[in-house]
Amino acid sequence: MKKHTLFLIALISLFVVSCSTNTFGDSSKLYNNAWELEYITGPRIAFQGLFPDEKPAVTFNKSTNTVNGTTGCNGYNTDFKLNGNKISFADPGITTLRYCGDGEVFFLKGMKGITSYRITDEGKLELLMNDVVMMRFKKSMIKKQ
Repeated sequence: MKKHTLFLIALISLFVVSCSTNTFGDSSKLYNNAWELEYITGPRIAFQGLFPDEKPAVTFNKSTNTVNGTTGCNGYNTDFKLNGNKISFADPGITTLRYCGDGEVFFLKGMKGITSYRITDEGKLELLMNDVVMMRFKKSMIKKQ
């Protein structure tokens, strides 16, 4: 009887670990998509007010460990480090210099505070600071580079 109980516990543990690995550890999903921001935490300004014309977007490049995209106004690129579900971003290099309002500032500051990521069951990319979702992205119609 004890062997059956141990086997059942081991089987359940394996199932739980494999399910959590799919949402937290499968980095291949980062690279197969361009991502468009649909939620950002912090600012007291409405999301549409922060990004009235264009939403920030990110595209991860596995071969160079860089991410590039738009802040909703200006283009940017930066390095990132990935270790399991832990992720961090270097200071972004802005490629254009238009004034964009507060949205760009919140987005770039938010990227610097990110400590981990996950892909939800709905296929959304969530960037977290510790356990708090700071940004959520959906798959974008933007052609990935």
